Amino acid sequence: FTRELEARHEAWQRSGQADEESLLDTLRRAHHAEVFRILVRDVEGELSVEQVADELSALADATLDCVLRWAWGHLKQAHRSDPQFAVIAYGKLGGKELGYGSDLDLVFLYDDADERAAEVYGAFTRKVIGWLTLPTSAGELFDIDTALRPNGNSGLLVTSLASFENYQAGRGSNTAWTWEHQALTRARWCAGARALSARFDAVRRAVLCAPRDAAALRVEIETMRDKVRQAHPVKAGSFDLKHSAGGMMDVEFAVQFLVLTQSAQHPELLVNAGNIALLQRAQECGLLPSPLGEAAASAYRDLRRAQHR
Repeated sequence: FTRELEARHEAWQRSGQADEESLLDTLRRAHHAEVFRILVRDVEGELSVEQVADELSALADATLDCVLRWAWGHLKQAHRSDPQFAVIAYGKLGGKELGYGSDLDLVFLYDDADERAAEVYGAFTRKVIGWLTLPTSAGELFDIDTALRPNGNSGLLVTSLASFENYQAGRGSNTAWTWEHQALTRARWCAGARALSARFDAVRRAVLCAPRDAAALRVEIETMRDKVRQAHPVKAGSFDLKHSAGGMMDVEFAVQFLVLTQSAQHPELLVNAGNIALLQRAQECGLLPSPLGEAAASAYRDLRRAQHR
């Protein structure tokens, strides 16, 4: 997919037609075609629920990486040939559980000592979001949610890696909330400068392995779950795959509690392997009784399958 896109990009450049509008349309047509190929194989029963999510997630990663490379070449403020910039995926994309039409929960980080860095990467992030979300004659690409960045909707669109580390680790007066640590359980580097990946992973690992009061954390997570439930009321007599009791969000919150309280003793839970695999691992290491972990993983798989349909 990436090789084909790069070949098209080079063709546009050779013909002097590599303008932003042409590139945006090219990205959208290629992405739509690839999603359709995945969908056909899914409908014909050639792919499991996990394989569909893996393919859609890998496609999103590849598309994001392509957007970063192409958009940087069209940024007037670009101050170096290779941006020291990375995209961190959270939520469904972070856990490689993307579905058809899922939005992308993204955080943008940079690690650059240049005095212009904050301004340049701010402009670059706005351009990248525009490239990803702008409807064109070829349709739409992704819906982007950036509310998980430090300080939420009131925070900067892009953050230095050092500031992100201090925020997550609770250094200084501005520190992350518990729900942000919950979200971090499903976060991963997905595109951009590979050099930032190891440092982000180190921050994530340190946060997830930090000592916690399990009883207090349980209360906080249950309180947050109640807030989400109240914000998404379910019509009486119907079952919402995501928000109803026993739905996907209950599973996800339970897994996040396990990861935040048990990762220090059970490092196999640190791997961002998705909820199905993490439930199975929790059973294997004795945190969930047999066959509860496998049964919960199977139920979550059924919910995901229904959501894909």
